[in-house]
Amino acid sequence: MSPPVFDRKVFRGRGALTNPAGRFESTGIEAVDDGWYVEEQADTIATSVEPDRARGVITTNDSPDIPFDYSINPYRGCEHGCVYCYARPSHAYMGLSAGLDFETRLFYKADAARVLEAELGRPGYVCKPIMLGANTDPYQPVERRLRVTRAILEVLTKCRHPVAIITKSSSVLRDLDLLQDLARDSLVHVTLSITSLDAEMKRTLEPRTASPQARLRAVQQLSQAGVPVGVMVAPVIPALTDHEMESILEAAAAAGARWAGYVMLRLPHEVKDLFRDWLREHHPQRAAHVMSLIQDVRGGRDYDSTFGTRMRGTGPVAQLIRNRFKIAARRLGLDSRPDGGSAAHLFRPPGPAGAQMSLGF
Repeated sequence: MSPPVFDRKVFRGRGALTNPAGRFESTGIEAVDDGWYVEEQADTIATSVEPDRARGVITTNDSPDIPFDYSINPYRGCEHGCVYCYARPSHAYMGLSAGLDFETRLFYKADAARVLEAELGRPGYVCKPIMLGANTDPYQPVERRLRVTRAILEVLTKCRHPVAIITKSSSVLRDLDLLQDLARDSLVHVTLSITSLDAEMKRTLEPRTASPQARLRAVQQLSQAGVPVGVMVAPVIPALTDHEMESILEAAAAAGARWAGYVMLRLPHEVKDLFRDWLREHHPQRAAHVMSLIQDVRGGRDYDSTFGTRMRGTGPVAQLIRNRFKIAARRLGLDSRPDGGSAAHLFRPPGPAGAQMSLGF
């Protein structure tokens, strides 16, 4: 089933301008003006949320570019609407669009906590840190109501399981009680992703995320509460946001961040066209220049998925950004790395109520 067609326009609170068919679709729908009356298209699109019944919630990773082996994504799709999101193409596997569908048609793992407990309790399970937020944000707006991430954290806290969180939302502070509990045993670290400090840039680039100032306040409150916290400057967009790198790192250090990282803009599959549309709409005079620099760091293409370079890019522009980051991070004391889960030995597998505890042999 092809996704619905929307005229190319700016929808309030949405990042994508269109809803192109997924790359696996054999048929498509094209809107044609036949001269008959057509009602004016609304300037907003409602969000729909459906349960996603999963047999398992822990995803394994074998990419050498990513510093974790396990991840959990409480949601498919993301209401934050970041137009550049590398996770957008995953909606194609569900017969949906990487465009407006990705940010308006969401799916949540309704029984995530129960399924997670079963997975953690399996014989032979090897405890390694679990990343929340590797694909879509665990604290996107619908989490306030559905509390799937909260339920997952409750299971991990009970089992003393190491966890890492990356988010663009200050709503992570809602779970400060659990995060402090985990932090006392060195079982958690949190990373806030900040793309720009400019409110107008944030409004169009990542419309439903927390403001940059709210994210920095979250960094400060997490740090003051004893929860290890860092900042990811991501994505870095040449000629659009890269000039803010040092300012973001300085603000992060002042707020109490312990480490920092960065990721170059990635435009896999459908994302490259969605981002081009966004550039032409919001930055028409810079669009060609921005894309030329993106291609410069990707070997002349829109994207290069080669392991080892896909997160940073190659070439002189990529090297300049890499050097700037290293110098600023070192100067600000942000060049350390978060603990990778050295307290995994504290893990206690869940069991049925009243079951005999393991003797630890």
